[in-house]
Amino acid sequence: MAAFPLPRWLAQRLGGPSDPAWCRTALATEPSLEGSLQALSRQLRGVGTADLALVFVSATYASDLPRLLPLLRERFRARHWIGCLGGGVVGTPAGRESRELEQEPGVSLTLLHLPGAILTPFAIENGPLPDLDGPAEPWLSLLGEPDPATDASMLLLIDPGFPAINDLISGLDYACPTAVKVGGIAGQHSARHGSLLFDDRVCSGAVGCLIGGAWGLDPVVAQGCRPIGPVFEVEQAQRNVVLEVSQNNRRNSPVAALQEILTGLSAEERDLVKHSLFLGVGRNSFSLEGRNSGEPPAFLVRNLIGVDPRNGAVAVAERMRIGQQVQFQLRDATASRQELRQLLRRQHSREPEPLAALLFACLGRGQGLYGEPDGDVSLCRECFGDLPVGGAFCNGEIGPIAGSTQLHGYTASWGFVVPRQGATSA
Repeated sequence: MAAFPLPRWLAQRLGGPSDPAWCRTALATEPSLEGSLQALSRQLRGVGTADLALVFVSATYASDLPRLLPLLRERFRARHWIGCLGGGVVGTPAGRESRELEQEPGVSLTLLHLPGAILTPFAIENGPLPDLDGPAEPWLSLLGEPDPATDASMLLLIDPGFPAINDLISGLDYACPTAVKVGGIAGQHSARHGSLLFDDRVCSGAVGCLIGGAWGLDPVVAQGCRPIGPVFEVEQAQRNVVLEVSQNNRRNSPVAALQEILTGLSAEERDLVKHSLFLGVGRNSFSLEGRNSGEPPAFLVRNLIGVDPRNGAVAVAERMRIGQQVQFQLRDATASRQELRQLLRRQHSREPEPLAALLFACLGRGQGLYGEPDGDVSLCRECFGDLPVGGAFCNGEIGPIAGSTQLHGYTASWGFVVPRQGATSA
């Protein structure tokens, strides 16, 4: 398979004509691990030494996971190896378009050569985390003590058995506040080992890589919902239960507010409410800058997990606070396509061009959402042509909303591998 080159001017600036940046990808779908390894070898024949190898594996190979990295390292050369098992995989086979594999065997391999990049891989074991109210140094030590002032991005993969996922994400934001973080929660399986791949072993906990220097990740987070009704303000809340909301100084219970919204919806939309209703929780509701910006609030879409018919309260999969802005949301294929297409077009308008893309998609997307395969990657092809894509279907997606990293559901979290402005040659 031919390499995916950068434009000549950019390759010369970053690596010189004798050492251009490149991305090589392969996707194997054989039912046996040995067959998939042979397929990967055929697709990547003659590939050089990569700086970073990213491996995404479907649950079909769960029992073979401890053998995978040693066998891959015998066939391909890379300085660092990172990956995970997923509920499905995303990959780009030799000479073909990127694909999303669900409920079928798949091994996706992405090899990146990034001249001028500063790569800091890390593995965090299960165990007590540093204090979120303490100094940042213990958190930085988990990452190999990188310079917190470095303008780096972070690829982050977490085992589904990690006991404090939200605390880990918050702690990494605390330690590296300027680092964009993209990734997901790995897939579950019945084997006794973890779901993460690092260097030459399988592990649990969390793994990832800080990508700095001449390269980084541009995030795109598509939550797949569209708002219905007005923006409300929370007037009464207890933990994750919203008791009362207001709009234009008019107070109501959340259920009563929703009933008023339903009267203005179409029959099709009212049917969607029965199984695809969510709540958008404003992320910039409390900052003076956010309130005075004149821009609509950025919403984090969360599940509605219960209704109290006695008082019209709703329970949300998020801790709620008085004064927070909220808006009901509907999720469907049309809304997901429109939102992702708009976000990808915006990313495509930016300079410079990406070398590759990483996609971490919810298990609830794919054919279950779109009714056809390759729903997310086909939209990427509309904007970026044959840009190689690798990734996995996850049990939760990691990406930034309104300046902080969040754990999402039903979301497509993208990371575009891009050269940084002002980068110098390696």
